[in-house]
Formats: sequence, C-alpha cells, structure tokens
Amino acid sequence: MDIKEFFEQSAGKWFSQRSSHHLAFKQAENGKSNITIEMLSADAPEVIKLCEQYNIDPQLALCGARVAWDGTMEWDEDKEQHKGSTVLVPVPDADKPNEGQLLREMGYAEKAPVAGRYIMGDDGALTLITDYETMYSEERLWFASPNLRLRTSILKRFGGFSMASLSSEIRLGVTQAPKKAEDAASV
Repeated sequence: MDIKEFFEQSAGKWFSQRSSHHLAFKQAENGKSNITIEMLSADAPEVIKLCEQYNIDPQLALCGARVAWDGTMEWDEDKEQHKGSTVLVPVPDADKPNEGQLLREMGYAEKAPVAGRYIMGDDGALTLITDYETMYSEERLWFASPNLRLRTSILKRFGGFSMASLSSEIRLGVTQAPKKAEDAASV
C-alpha cells in the first residue's frame, strides 16, 4: 500500500476512542472523537494553496485530505468540545517514493502550519514524524481491518513532559470520492 491508497482507505466518518498516558504525571485519561476524512485530488484548490504556502511545486503533491474532528476528554470537567480541522498533503521524496513531507494546514500539538515527515512501511503502516518548535510527535497508523484503524502516538515536549496514547478508530460511513478542481468549479 502506498500513502495515496492509505489516504483513500481512510476516507469516511470514524468514531475514535483514545487512551493517553502522561508519563511525567503518572496519569491516564480517555477521550472520544468523531473524525471525518475527505479525500482531495492533487489539483484541488486547498492542495495547491498548501503547496504554495510551503514553496513546493503543486505538481509534486500526490493527493490531499481534509480531516475534521470533534471530541471530548474525560479530564475536562465542563466537557469542553475539542474541535478542529486541517488539510494534509503528502509530497514524496524523489528518490524514496514511500517517504516524504506531509504538509499540514494546522498542526495538532501546536496550532500552527507545520510540515512533518511520513514513512509508508512495507507492512502498510503509516508513520508520521513532526518536529514542532517546542515538541516532537511520532504517530503510527495502520488498519486492523477495512473498518478498524489503530493509532499509537508519542509526544515529547522539549525540557518537559512526555505522553503516549493508543487510539482505536471505527469507521461509521464513507464520504464521497475525491473532488477535482473542475468538479468544484461546476458546483
């Protein structure tokens, strides 16, 4: 499986349950989210705009995905909603097609645009590595079955705490096929 196939297989509506462990505080917490992943074609306006923002030729982008989430964490006494969305664009390395940059419109750990690295393993697992200004994040995602996706992640804040988490994501439905620029213009 390549990264484009991984994105295509990820398209849809998902229910996610996450268990996180804050290692420094010796504390665990659980959370739940609804996640929607929509495929975007390589020529979609959002993909082109993100490539241009990072000074990357849009012709190098494989595809894109719009990811939106809406969830809660159990430690939030008022059950504050954690909502957000971002666009992801994989840009493969010329000499290593299963590795490359992953452009993000908005980072998860820090709310700013960020470009990380991806590695698509021979086992079908996708590893995402992001060095933020104040922390390091590494996620590994894989499909246990077509409608069950698993994710492990570590987050290390420089000079501070570390967190590890495990998520299980269950597909609730499939979204539409990727939008092409000419399709969007006719709507």
